[in-house]
Amino acid sequence: MLPQTPLPEDSPDVPLAVDLDGTLVRTDTLHENLLVLFKRAPWLLLLAPFWVLKGKAFFKAEVARRAALDAASLPYHEELLAYLREEQARGRRLVLATAADRRIAEAVAAHLGLFSDVVASEATVNLSGARKLAKLKELLGTFDYAGNDTVDLPLWRECRRIVVVHAPAGVLKQARGLGRDVHRVFERPDTHLRTWVKALRVHQWAKNALVFVPLLAAHKATEPDKLLQALLGFAAFSLCASSVYVLNDLLDLDSDRRHPTKKKRPFAACTLPVSTGVMLAPVLLLAGAAVCLLLPPAFAALLGTYYVLTLAYSLRLKQVVMLDVLVLAGLYTVRIFGGALAVNVPTSSWLMMFSMFLFLSLALVKRLSEVRRLRQSNEASAHGRGYLAQDYEQLASLGAASGQVSVLVLALYITSDEVTALYAHPERLWLICPVMLYWVGRVWLLAHRGLVNEDPLVFALRDRVSYAVGLVCALVLWAAT
Repeated sequence: MLPQTPLPEDSPDVPLAVDLDGTLVRTDTLHENLLVLFKRAPWLLLLAPFWVLKGKAFFKAEVARRAALDAASLPYHEELLAYLREEQARGRRLVLATAADRRIAEAVAAHLGLFSDVVASEATVNLSGARKLAKLKELLGTFDYAGNDTVDLPLWRECRRIVVVHAPAGVLKQARGLGRDVHRVFERPDTHLRTWVKALRVHQWAKNALVFVPLLAAHKATEPDKLLQALLGFAAFSLCASSVYVLNDLLDLDSDRRHPTKKKRPFAACTLPVSTGVMLAPVLLLAGAAVCLLLPPAFAALLGTYYVLTLAYSLRLKQVVMLDVLVLAGLYTVRIFGGALAVNVPTSSWLMMFSMFLFLSLALVKRLSEVRRLRQSNEASAHGRGYLAQDYEQLASLGAASGQVSVLVLALYITSDEVTALYAHPERLWLICPVMLYWVGRVWLLAHRGLVNEDPLVFALRDRVSYAVGLVCALVLWAAT
């Protein structure tokens, strides 16, 4: 295409070139492509150094070719999109100008239907900075430019008007110092502490309180050294779990963005950058490993097993019907076993059996709520899961049965010799059985009615009846001691 005659500086019809990464979308598509590749075929990342040796453009092209993103699920800057639609309605020519690979850029352009031209990196040319500027001058002559980072400064320096989108304060200051008309600024939202808390899923740390169960069951909670060991075990599991949650969120960006509630998670919504999560996950894991240095080696080995199993769950096992819920139940039970190792008390086989059946039941509650949502939205299957809408009744039967079996195990435990040795009035423990039957039955009834639309343990933390049940069980245990 021949260069167009530059338009007058005051012309309202000057084309607007729009950057992609960090500007049109609130993420870096290369980072997201790498995460998709890691999830689908992690062994291919071994080839990444060889791709880089052939140039950044080749690297981007190879990653994009093997791990295509879904343009429809990307987190767009809605305020900017509204502005672009207004400009398009006025007849303005819009150009998508990005250093991202052309496959991604064209997919985005096709999805939005806003851009008349796409300028992007090819397999041999990384179109950023000066190269992008030269290409836009050749194609458009005079143009306005929307960007967000320091790499956009050369383009802002040469364009007619500047549009700044969610740029850091320092970049915005530099843009205003270029002597050009800063026509529009889309302010960068602040990152609040609650965003970090949500990303780490601090509320999920309540699950790690299971490490205290062996300490309480062995009646050792009054021993300061063992209590300290249990607290360290709790901290190690919490740090490790947060690392897993961050990694899981990074690997599930696409499916989370399709989910009615998970799309609000910090990495899915890009209130925290994906690159931050990539750095945060190993830091949290190393912090958890550091805490393990203060605990028995067996605990560290178990925590490592927990992490590997959780990673396997995130990468593949969550997609395997029934195996996913068995793994979830096992991960809860591992916490209890870890608590026993941390405080060096014997592990009760009764406790392990009770835990396995109870948490299998709760894991099935979670899947039931997801399948129920499928039925309500008339979808056949869940994205990234192996369950179908028609599995609802079977899941309900299995889950309710597992919950009842857990109470049966508890009843058998009450009649065992272990209880006689630990409790002065073991017969009083029978009162826990009807209370647990009530709680399990109530959870399943509410789930069947669609009133448990989240992790059942998170539901329990917000449920007054669950607190009352816990209090009653604690009083019974105290009375039996």
